[in-house]
Amino acid sequence: MSILKVYDTKGAAVGEFDVPDASLCLGKGEQAVHDAVVAHLAACRAGTASTLQKGEVAGSNRKPWKQKGTGRARAGYRQSPVWRGGGIVFGPKPRDYRVKVGHKVAQLAFKRALSERIAAGDVRVVDSLSLAEAKTKILAGVLKAMNLGKGALLVVDKMDEALKRAARNIPAVELVQAKDVGVYQVMRYPAVVVTRGGMEALRARLEGRTGQAR
Repeated sequence: MSILKVYDTKGAAVGEFDVPDASLCLGKGEQAVHDAVVAHLAACRAGTASTLQKGEVAGSNRKPWKQKGTGRARAGYRQSPVWRGGGIVFGPKPRDYRVKVGHKVAQLAFKRALSERIAAGDVRVVDSLSLAEAKTKILAGVLKAMNLGKGALLVVDKMDEALKRAARNIPAVELVQAKDVGVYQVMRYPAVVVTRGGMEALRARLEGRTGQAR
């Protein structure tokens, strides 16, 4: 059983949170994690790059000069790919880069990713992340007290508007609900800070007691 210490906002230990070893997945799933991260990054691509082929470049079909007698190479039209300003050969066109990841693969990827972070000691459980005021300075002080200056993923069970407003201006900090956490987010940040309620939701996902998997 993995025992995670629970801290308060000042960095002092106030309890423990147990994660059964049976809930963790460390023996398989490396490829699933890779596939899930690749799929996420691919889905983030706009896919709007577009070039003009020779048939799409504006211009007439008139020969730029006569076929013979000029001493220049033969040319049939201004839109030729060999000309500057002409068409592009095999250039990019708008496309959808999304990659499909199966539901079971996504579940396995999430279990492996979170299990790795727990085993590595990168997951820190806090009793609560509620703030008296929606101020970035207050949250920055909380993160500093927990020695999280390099950034962190903040996971809560329910979204708090004050916390949301306080977190949005801090670089390398992302706030997300436990039910919406994805594999890429789990792997991206140096540390994962989870409220006690959020950890309950994450443990439920590890044990397959919810349909959430991303």
